[in-house]
Amino acid sequence: QVQLVESGGGLVQAGGSLRLSCAASGRTFSSYAMGWFRQAPGKEREFVGAINWSGSSTAYADSVKGRFTISRDNAKNTVYLQINSLKPEDTAVYYCAARSGPLVKVTTYEYAYWGQGTQLTVSS
Repeated sequence: QVQLVESGGGLVQAGGSLRLSCAASGRTFSSYAMGWFRQAPGKEREFVGAINWSGSSTAYADSVKGRFTISRDNAKNTVYLQINSLKPEDTAVYYCAARSGPLVKVTTYEYAYWGQGTQLTVSS
């Protein structure tokens, strides 16, 4: 298994930008597809974006397309989520997740390993 630790959350004004990071342990990181999910207050956890093992393929939720960019650096065992043009509706706890397979998946049940989450709060 792998351990995941998110960082980079905080309080930011609407319209700003932020980059979240997820550091992964283990030597098999490069073989795992990675996903980002978020959970807003009172709502279910939802898919945000995912990236395949090599970074050549990505997928995004419709709500974040054009503003969010997922990337990875396998040499650093790290996956990133760049968030631009922040909106108050982006306020949530953001989680990174790993699945023991190389392909992009968009549902929570495909991911076996989860980080503890990092809080992003977007103010008006």
